[in-house]
Amino acid sequence: MKYRRLGKTELQISEIGLGCEGFIGKTEEETNLLIDAAIAAGINCMDLYSPDPEMRGHIGTAIAKRREQFIYQAHLCSVWKNGQYKRTRKLQEVKEGFQDLLLRLQTDYVDIGMIHYVDSEQDWQEVCSGDVVKYAKELKRQGKIRYIGMSSHNPDVSLKAVNSGLIDVLMFSVNPCYDLLPATEDIDILFKEESYEKPLLNMDPQRELLYETCQRLGVGITVMKVFGGGDLLDEELSPAGKALTSFQCLHYALTRPAVASIMVGVHTKEELNASLAYEQATDEQKDYAMAFATLPKISWSGHCMYCGHCAPCPKKIDIATVIKFLNLVKAQKQIPETVREHYSSLEHKAGECIQCGVCESRCPFDVKITQNMQLAKQVFGN
Repeated sequence: MKYRRLGKTELQISEIGLGCEGFIGKTEEETNLLIDAAIAAGINCMDLYSPDPEMRGHIGTAIAKRREQFIYQAHLCSVWKNGQYKRTRKLQEVKEGFQDLLLRLQTDYVDIGMIHYVDSEQDWQEVCSGDVVKYAKELKRQGKIRYIGMSSHNPDVSLKAVNSGLIDVLMFSVNPCYDLLPATEDIDILFKEESYEKPLLNMDPQRELLYETCQRLGVGITVMKVFGGGDLLDEELSPAGKALTSFQCLHYALTRPAVASIMVGVHTKEELNASLAYEQATDEQKDYAMAFATLPKISWSGHCMYCGHCAPCPKKIDIATVIKFLNLVKAQKQIPETVREHYSSLEHKAGECIQCGVCESRCPFDVKITQNMQLAKQVFGN
């Protein structure tokens, strides 16, 4: 298992984590077996958005004896009322839900307190200026949560949250089909077939800006919906018009700026092993570039996907990383100091490019790489 630092936090998080959907309805014994298998494989993190009390209790029992080695990403504002899930912004309900969470998990803190499901502008304004953020900050001061996060499917709202400085972690839906769609407050749009009826070209600029801003500001991203509810793995259902493999979907998400971990849904040990197999997959099995370049309904022409097909460079320039830093500068219309420092630490700079064009002949997306190298030399000075 590979581990990544989650943004500017002190957390080293496994790049494959657990979602909680598959644990709903399981017995304590079934939960123990699945958790044991995940931890044995190196998974050290889990997203707990569901307030289902029985599920929380079983998970808490399974992890209690090894709590310090495990990272909980648990959601505020997700509560259990009248025998079912409810999203709330009522402070008393939020407080009661959090106390129940700690009790059932048999712990006195969670690592990430995730403000749950903020997709609309109005909801964000209510959250950031109201009692919810104040309560989250108080919990952080008390050590009951280590870091504050937020979950969202809307890049516009997520950008506001990231730029506000209020959150340390963003949970966001990342996959190659959602990334083509403009921001919306209606999550159902992401799943509707008609959203993909017309050919789609390149990543939505707000989504790209979101990932780059998270990278620049050190807000770590944890990923949900990496398989689009399974649709991306089924040729008949895939909005791309062609099935992708789970390895390709996982690798796509893990190569986006700021992404640290993917919370995969698993119902069985077989499903768990299917996702864990990514860690032993070959570069060829993970490679999404050639598949993306031939998707019938989607085109990324001219857009760098950081896939690495441009390598190796005869001058040993890390081309994808240079372009990633250049894109961060373009997005901010200035050179952030952290980007300048990271660029300066590269062993080989864009100025060493000899304009041979070999990299462009390999690129599946027809990126003007030599032009990007010239621009990077101008921007960074070498």
